[in-house]
Amino acid sequence: MKPGYLFHNYVIDRDKLMSSGYFITGTDTDVGKTWVAMGMLTALKQKGYSTLAMKPVACGCSFIDGAYRNDDALKLQQQSSVSVPYEVVNPYALPAPIAPHLAALEHSQRIDIQQIKRIYEQHRNKADFIIIEGAGGWLVPLNEQDTTADMVKALNLPVILVAGIRLGCLNHTLLTVAAIRQYDIALAGWIASCIDKDCLQTERNIRALCERINAPLLGVIPYIDKLNVQTVADCLDITKLPGNIY
Repeated sequence: MKPGYLFHNYVIDRDKLMSSGYFITGTDTDVGKTWVAMGMLTALKQKGYSTLAMKPVACGCSFIDGAYRNDDALKLQQQSSVSVPYEVVNPYALPAPIAPHLAALEHSQRIDIQQIKRIYEQHRNKADFIIIEGAGGWLVPLNEQDTTADMVKALNLPVILVAGIRLGCLNHTLLTVAAIRQYDIALAGWIASCIDKDCLQTERNIRALCERINAPLLGVIPYIDKLNVQTVADCLDITKLPGNIY
């Protein structure tokens, strides 16, 4: 058996962790996935790598200049070093700020993960690294049968998990890790995002997760009233990712 990360007697081949792209998921919505994605893009660029970002599904979009646009997707597009049309960054821009499958229904669309895969494969080689941000949490429905997990499985990318550190984070994070394991998808690392300034025992919660997740902690983002991309990038240690990132 090849060496790998152990998740409660479950081994993932380390070769699956070697990737030129990563999928950013979270323990819930509003845990800082977009900040982490932008921080990753910045940290990679500062090491000399070209970068491209995608947010395949975005809800709560505004109608701008004749088309729907999502603020987070626009930020990711701006932070990428490789320029591509907005429709590549965000193929499904949905106006309603609700679950993706419901937002798509309201907009008379159906989210097709094979279409997302085709767009990804057409553009994946345009940059050294591609960072893809999900919508909501790991098992959020995208259509009548597929979830975000199914999309990640189709893209064949390792995952970086953003854990929102607040009351309940231990259960939410470990449940998400277990769900990732069920899909036989590699967890390349995780990030502690301190989103609750009043959270008790923050350091001990993070330590408890470190003891239970056998994948590298890539960084701790402290609670800050006004985050900026460079601050987030400085909190991340991308050298802990598998592969040749120096």
